[in-house]
Amino acid sequence: MIKKAIAVMTSGGDAPGMNAAARAVVRTALHEGVDVYGIHNGYKGMIADDIQQLNSRSVSDLIQRGGTFLGTARSKEFKTPEGRRKGFENLQKRGIEGLVIIGGDGSLTGGSLMSKEFGIPIVGLPGTIDNDVWGTDYTIGADTAANTIVEAINKLRDTASAHRRIMIVEVMGHKSGWLAMTTGIAGGAEYVLVPEVKFDLDDMCHELKEAYERGKRYSILVVAEGACDAIGLGAVVEEKTGIDTRVSVLGHIQRGGSPTVEDRMKASMLGEKAALAIISGATNVVFGFDAGKVVSINLFDAVNNQKTLDPELVRLARVLA
Repeated sequence: MIKKAIAVMTSGGDAPGMNAAARAVVRTALHEGVDVYGIHNGYKGMIADDIQQLNSRSVSDLIQRGGTFLGTARSKEFKTPEGRRKGFENLQKRGIEGLVIIGGDGSLTGGSLMSKEFGIPIVGLPGTIDNDVWGTDYTIGADTAANTIVEAINKLRDTASAHRRIMIVEVMGHKSGWLAMTTGIAGGAEYVLVPEVKFDLDDMCHELKEAYERGKRYSILVVAEGACDAIGLGAVVEEKTGIDTRVSVLGHIQRGGSPTVEDRMKASMLGEKAALAIISGATNVVFGFDAGKVVSINLFDAVNNQKTLDPELVRLARVLA
């Protein structure tokens, strides 16, 4: 059944390109003659009834902006059946018949629960800089974050070389090492430490010390935050090698900035697909990319499976170190 009104929201950690995706959802819906609402501040805003109808002008001057104009927030209340019912009733009273959710695993899991409990059609778009959503090669924001990290590595290399230091760069990734592995390879790091792969600290320090004895001027180590404590690692590396070691924790700077062309284009493509799907009656799907093509993934499969780190990236990082 063709829908007359849909809503779009962003949830979880913000990611560059979320605005481009939401913009595409809104303008595609309006092009199809469908009313579209924006839910502010994620599930928290849904429960608080912070929902407004959008028009084409609502999403102008957005495609180049990072963050999310809709806002995002965590919501403990939404984790309860009572909270989800309150959110659903706020959608229902406006005649909203379907929901597009732009977010990561946790956000999509929340949508899957609403779908099961109340039957509201849900279409998800993977928006997370960690690139850790199962079933898709790409998540909105990951490319921009990776470029931000590589730019930082390039600058840190200059000062590391000037002082013959070891530079440890901590990047985001509690459970997924995609950001660390990708940027470590692209940034020419000697070592990349990720949650998925064990490492031998003594062997690493021995190799670092030998390299400096042979005349090496600097070393870059990229560490995913879930692999180890970067500050503590820096202290141990300096103690074991005797080499001046510095730690740079990039933190939330990785989330910000104007999205890259890839994030703008792919987020726009996913946003259009999501809007057309939800309008036409599709539900419980996530749209992502596989080998450069837009694909649909079962929502419940996406949230109940864990994406693994490509072993080819791990192999390549070791070969090129």
